[in-house]
Amino acid sequence: MRNAITRGGRQPAPGAAHPSWRRAALAALLAGSAWVAAGPACAQAPYPAKPVTILVGFPPGTATDTVARMLGDRLAQRLGQQFIVENKPGAGGSIAAGLGARAKPDGYTLMIGASAPQAINPHVYPNLNYDARKDFAPIGLLTWLPYLFVVSPDNPARNLSEFLTAVKARPNQYTYATTGVGTTSHLVTSVLLAKAGASMIHVPYKGSSQAQTDIVGGRTYATFDTMVSSLALVKAGRLKALAVSTPERVPSLPDVPTVAEQGFPGFDMGAWLGLIAPAGIPPQIQEKLAAEVNAVLADPAVRDKLADLGAQVRTTPSPAAFGAMMKTEYESWGKVVRDFNVKATD
Repeated sequence: MRNAITRGGRQPAPGAAHPSWRRAALAALLAGSAWVAAGPACAQAPYPAKPVTILVGFPPGTATDTVARMLGDRLAQRLGQQFIVENKPGAGGSIAAGLGARAKPDGYTLMIGASAPQAINPHVYPNLNYDARKDFAPIGLLTWLPYLFVVSPDNPARNLSEFLTAVKARPNQYTYATTGVGTTSHLVTSVLLAKAGASMIHVPYKGSSQAQTDIVGGRTYATFDTMVSSLALVKAGRLKALAVSTPERVPSLPDVPTVAEQGFPGFDMGAWLGLIAPAGIPPQIQEKLAAEVNAVLADPAVRDKLADLGAQVRTTPSPAAFGAMMKTEYESWGKVVRDFNVKATD
């Protein structure tokens, strides 16, 4: 219907809208349209708007757990929401990885990625319920973890050479503990024994604390574990460190020689930890978390505390750079698994 126009005092045609009504209706329509357009933006609260869960694939007291809790506390301070660590140990970190892969990719479930679940286990376990190359979004690298080769203080070996001499004299008579089949702990020990021409019986545990307790108690012979997990016990005299896995000695244990110094030139092994999320996380949340992680790790107090624990802070400039590093680690650890024929039944 054509709108009537009022001119010279004539009234509108019957049923036609009065001009003031038309203006009011038009204003209401425009206001409603603006509300509809702005509605989703207004409804979407700034991230994070509720507590965030960080999945950890190893028990409390392990290096992964310790770093996760420190990171979670600092992120909570910076972002004003709780970052709650949930330990889901088992299968060398694969249980937590599977849960993380299936979580909603909204930024409220994160995971501490590590060498074992992201780069090693896919080559060891044939039926994992996640794809390490497709199911996760990288956020940022956190730390590099040197490994310490430790024995009971009662062990007569004064260095790695004496230890290996004793083991080689009695093949498969001594046990060594690890944090699980296919973990970095397992592979680092496997590589060392293969290079030395020695053989021991592998005893996998779910975490560091159980393995270390059995070494102190004499129920198993040795372990290669992270400095974060071992350093306090070494300094307390409850474990004896024979070697460190990095090319250079570590400042916190300057008297402990490297594996390379003790007859194995070029030996350089360890583990990395990083923050990852389920694939499909919104890019703006991914980038925000990456920036916050790097800000936390730039804090001198955080760096000093991690160094005191035996962890070396390492960061990546972007999620893409961390993703490229994860791809390289996946390929290089796969070669180690194949070279040393590591299987889930070990």
